[in-house]
Amino acid sequence: MAIRFVSSNIISSLGFTTYENMRNLLAGQVGIVSINNPEIYPTPFMASIVESNKLEEQFNLIGIQQESTRLEQMILVSVSEALSKTDIDITSPRTMIVLSTTKGNVDLLQATGSVSPERALLWKMAEFIGLHFGNLNPVRVVSNACISGVLAINTAAMMLNSSLCDHAVVIGADLVSRFVVSGFMSFLSLSTEPCKPFDRNRDGLSLGEASGTLILEKTTTPAAGDILFLGGATANDANHISGPSRTGEGSVVAIENALFEADKLPSDIDHINAHGTATRYNDDMESIAIQRTGLLSVPANSFKGSWGHTLGAAGIIETAALIESMKQNVVLPTAGLQTAGTTHPLAVSNKPVYKSLNTCLKLASGFGGCNAALILQKMT
Repeated sequence: MAIRFVSSNIISSLGFTTYENMRNLLAGQVGIVSINNPEIYPTPFMASIVESNKLEEQFNLIGIQQESTRLEQMILVSVSEALSKTDIDITSPRTMIVLSTTKGNVDLLQATGSVSPERALLWKMAEFIGLHFGNLNPVRVVSNACISGVLAINTAAMMLNSSLCDHAVVIGADLVSRFVVSGFMSFLSLSTEPCKPFDRNRDGLSLGEASGTLILEKTTTPAAGDILFLGGATANDANHISGPSRTGEGSVVAIENALFEADKLPSDIDHINAHGTATRYNDDMESIAIQRTGLLSVPANSFKGSWGHTLGAAGIIETAALIESMKQNVVLPTAGLQTAGTTHPLAVSNKPVYKSLNTCLKLASGFGGCNAALILQKMT
């Protein structure tokens, strides 16, 4: 039995489909711009925002009657587009939905519109999404800081492997909101320019908003070209409420356990899509973890210089882009990188690198010492 990815969608500042986003990532495009919106923050800040007019246009095409928040609109459009490329019945009791988000409809705490404030509760928003698509199974919500997306994929894979379902629709979504921007501003962790992952002169992250969907299924007959989920793991080093481990301990454990589950060696890995937030300590921590697991020479990259840190959406949209990278055998550029500079020198580039990509590693790290990893394999 194998688990394969059958469809994806990415909605971000770089486009409303996986194809559009992939094209712009390959070209090194940056969707991070200066945002001047006093309703979110009193002074301008750098962020990656989904185009509102395009979102409204795409949402209206779905023909939904019930009032929806901006975040819910992004989710419904993303899932609908991903489903349109498959014949999967999302209403089936054998189809599960997994939702990754860190803050959900947090903006409803201050809103006075017609959407019920109850949908600020993650489970209520998840219930709304499930009912819209006619799926009566409980929607599983994964909310564990910035590893939520990777953890949601790992959770869906466990459900498929346990025969709880035949198909899993995994969604990731978060907004650039007043709550989120204020929080990161209080940490003094936001850059005053588009962020520069793994760069010697990096000075902080850029926030982004996005919604992404990955659809997985179990199969006994994987075909050439299919991208399979081989294994995943999570570990928490409990180092600090916001600071990553200086030894990369949790990430090391997650990588080693993911390799064990996938039955792979470090020498089998062709490419690493790292978390790469462009904060001083996270990027150094990842370089330490990558060095400790014998992966230092493996080509690595980060997408956050292109569309920012999209929180609960990050693991979903970054994995979707990684899957397309594997299909096209290209390591996508790390936007913003000029001069690499981490504790251990990573094999990163601001230009596309074309090479055979058969086995790849995806990393994620987050507040509270949480870390996650997953491994993908291309059928040949």
